[in-house]
Amino acid sequence: MLRRIACTVWQRHAAAQCIVPAARMSQYGPHFIEPIVSREKIDELQKTGDLSKISHVPVKAALSNQNSSLFYDPLVSQFTNYVMKQGNKQLARELVEKGFENIKRLQLERYHLSESEEEKAKLELNPRKLLHQAVENCRPLLQLTPIKRGGVRYQVPVPITEKRSYFLAMKWLLEAIREKERTVHFPEKMAWEILDAAANQGKVVKRKHELHRQCEANRAYAHYRWS
Repeated sequence: MLRRIACTVWQRHAAAQCIVPAARMSQYGPHFIEPIVSREKIDELQKTGDLSKISHVPVKAALSNQNSSLFYDPLVSQFTNYVMKQGNKQLARELVEKGFENIKRLQLERYHLSESEEEKAKLELNPRKLLHQAVENCRPLLQLTPIKRGGVRYQVPVPITEKRSYFLAMKWLLEAIREKERTVHFPEKMAWEILDAAANQGKVVKRKHELHRQCEANRAYAHYRWS
């Protein structure tokens, strides 16, 4: 009886090891192209005449959060996703929109207080453009990667990818916003931090410069990247 049970267990174990995991298949064939949702890219393809070439090519379905509306901004949508906690996207959208309202209000106050027309012309009143400018000012160019050589771990400066740089910029912005005093609401803190970063000031810009200084100090270890 014990021998029969042992044989059954061994056979099941052997059968489990022989099972090959199923490959992840896509519902789209290799001839399907990615959807183009940006109106700027569509206008460029229309000007160059390439739009007619792909008019009969099958296209994959666009994601649920992608559209070609004039009010759709991929960077704002991504920033809203980073603000979101526990899947509560409606609350994240409301906080971001209130933050944009505070930015608009602060910029309008500065606009009406400025005396000359030159000062008024320099002020940017669009909060979405200010967010773009703030993220661009906070994007790092290099990062430190630990590489082990001869039992010692060196911090080696390496170039950073564009996607990673945008992620770090928005992550640092949110960390700086949440580090401020808790008596102030999130939209107000967001407005202050974005305006500081857009003016190339504030904690996040200092953090980026500090990272670049560390990369400059460790440039002697740069050759470990290839060795």
